[in-house]
Amino acid sequence: MINAMGWLKAALRAAPGNLRDDLWTTAYDPLPRTGRPSWRDWLPAFAMLLLLPAIGLAVANINQLGSDYGLDRSYAALLGGLQAMALLLALVQPVPAWWAVTVAMVVIAGLSEPRFPVFFPWTSWGLVLQAGVLFLLALRVRPRAAVEALVISVLTGLACGTLVSQTHDDNDAGAAAILTAVVVVGAALRGSRVARTELVKQEELTAEERARRTLLEERNRIARELHDVLAHHMSLVSIQAQVAPHLVQNPSEELKENLAAIRDNAVEALTELRRVLGVLRSEDPESEGVWYAPQPTLVRLGELVSNVRDAGQTITTQITGEPRPLSPGIELSAFRIVQEALSNVMRHASGAEARVEVGYLRDVLTIRVTNSAPNVPASSSPAAGHGLLGMRERTAMLGGELAVGPTPDGGYEVTAVLPATLPQPLRRPDRGLL
Repeated sequence: MINAMGWLKAALRAAPGNLRDDLWTTAYDPLPRTGRPSWRDWLPAFAMLLLLPAIGLAVANINQLGSDYGLDRSYAALLGGLQAMALLLALVQPVPAWWAVTVAMVVIAGLSEPRFPVFFPWTSWGLVLQAGVLFLLALRVRPRAAVEALVISVLTGLACGTLVSQTHDDNDAGAAAILTAVVVVGAALRGSRVARTELVKQEELTAEERARRTLLEERNRIARELHDVLAHHMSLVSIQAQVAPHLVQNPSEELKENLAAIRDNAVEALTELRRVLGVLRSEDPESEGVWYAPQPTLVRLGELVSNVRDAGQTITTQITGEPRPLSPGIELSAFRIVQEALSNVMRHASGAEARVEVGYLRDVLTIRVTNSAPNVPASSSPAAGHGLLGMRERTAMLGGELAVGPTPDGGYEVTAVLPATLPQPLRRPDRGLL
């Protein structure tokens, strides 16, 4: 009870400031934009649609004010026209338009001299116009401001009906129900639009986060594989530095110290690489057996193609040029590109025929994976895949080029050009040099 009283007191203290901020301003909170045309885009069309009804309501309201409420023709034209113009003004300035119809209602109640019992203080056409303005107001401002405008409209109408001693029929309850209904409908439509907009924003944020996470996962995967390649070379450096003194007769102390320093630096670098890899793998769902398995190369291309055929995929291969060993990074990335491309064929091109072409040129290695048009349209996947991201990351890391896209026959093509770097051969130290 004490908390409720404190909240009520705080609300009453804040009420004047809230009313000033909400209803003593020309600003409004427009409907948020979505992918569809917004309220602002349709504003000219709405204005044209409301123009003829506003003119008709103005004529009917002016005639009613003059004939039933006893207003002078000039006052009837001014006040009736003002209420009708407020309906159009509410499209761009809903708060001033609401003030206009409210003030017009009060002036009409003070000046009218009904000749027989009529609705009062709202005229029948004036109530229609005020309901239209409140509806547009509820669409364009926050719900709190719409409720405040509704309460003030109803209280003003009740005050006019109570304080002005005119012969009239009591229609306060009906008018309040109509005005409340249009405000509720307008606020509900606005809330639905806001909710859809927020949902679209959340979907965009989710898609961006998913893409970012996918990219980070693929980079971690590449980093792990790169570690395996570097660890291999650093291990060779360490072993060569340890063996080299034994291949020289009477090695000098300076030579032994230099080779020992080389070995120590190689071991330290290898330790740091393994430490970094341990951080990357700390949340890896794969088993340790997969972590430390030998990295695949193009030598296992036949095994990969055989597995794909066993899964029911029709596939042909073509190798041009003389196959030769390349650097471990090139071999690994080439194998992964072919693997991802064939995985995409099986997922997104059901019933299509796939073809893998590998070309060993003098300076580059070319990889081309194509598929024909699928038998059935591919179903869209809600989640972003790793394939294309991984291919681009690997190709960019090696300084190569990647091109992907549909083919004229309705299929798809992945082409990668990688630098064909030869692995450095292991050489026995020259005794003469040492």
